[in-house]
Order: sequence, then C-alpha cells, then structure tokens
Amino acid sequence: MRHNKKFNHLGRTASHRNAMLSNMACSLIKHKRITTTVAKAKALKKFVEPLITRSKEDTTNSRRVVFSNLQDKYAVTELFKEISVKVADRPGGYTRIIKTGHRLGDNAEMCFIELVDYNENMAKTAAKKATRTRRSKKSTATAEAPVAEASAAEATTEEAPKAE
Repeated sequence: MRHNKKFNHLGRTASHRNAMLSNMACSLIKHKRITTTVAKAKALKKFVEPLITRSKEDTTNSRRVVFSNLQDKYAVTELFKEISVKVADRPGGYTRIIKTGHRLGDNAEMCFIELVDYNENMAKTAAKKATRTRRSKKSTATAEAPVAEASAAEATTEEAPKAE
C-alpha cells in the first residue's frame, strides 16, 4: 500500500533523485532561473523552499543542514549572503514556475523555475501601464514635426546673414 507516499519519484532511484534535486537546487541558487520539465520543477520547489527558509537564520547548524542537502559550498555561500537578505521579509513562496510549452522531442511540458525576488522584468511590467492610445501618439508626432521644421528653417536663415 502507498499510504502517505505522495511525492513524485520522477522515474529514478532515491539516490539518483536526491543527487538530481541537489544539482538543480545549486543551479537555481547560482543562476536564479533554470529551464526544466514541470514535474521536476514541482519536485525542486518542495526541495529548495525549506532550504531558503533555513537560510534566513544564519547559524552554524543551519549552514550544515543546507550543505548536507546541496553539497556545494559556493551555492551555500550565495544562499546565505545574497538570497537570504532579499527574501528576509517574505513569509514563503520563494520560487515561481512559468510554463513555456512543450519540448520538441518528446512533447514534455517545459517551464522556467525562478526565484521570485530576482526577476526584474516581472516587477517592471507590473508597475508600468500603457494609458495612451496609438491615435494620440500619431497626432502629437505630426503636430511636433512642422514646428521642428519651421524652427530649423529660421535658424538657417538667421545664420546666413551672420556669415557674410
């Protein structure tokens, strides 16, 4: 019976799965965004979010626990020095999964998984709103063009007598 055994095995042995999730977590911490399949991204989210929560408290024990899962001292340093500072006020939900379509070879569903606080593009597009219409842009551009031509013509006529 499979009672209370809900995590995705991803078609791998336990050691292979742990090594793969550890490597993917290190890549996510170093690069802030990686491309993978949706199933692996969901498994990675469950693996990496407790580690990010653990990194908020910078103690020797928490560093040892995180290192035992990641096995990469550069990723641990990056996690505790930079990422934990950015996510200090966030109560959870440190990663975001954005689906990108299907892979060409085997039609697997692909996605980005990224750290939420490191995507500047999402923050910029949410704050910026386009309120002008196309028609108003054309009318202002055509109105400014004759004024610019007239001022350029006046400048050339004024410069010609000075040269003599």
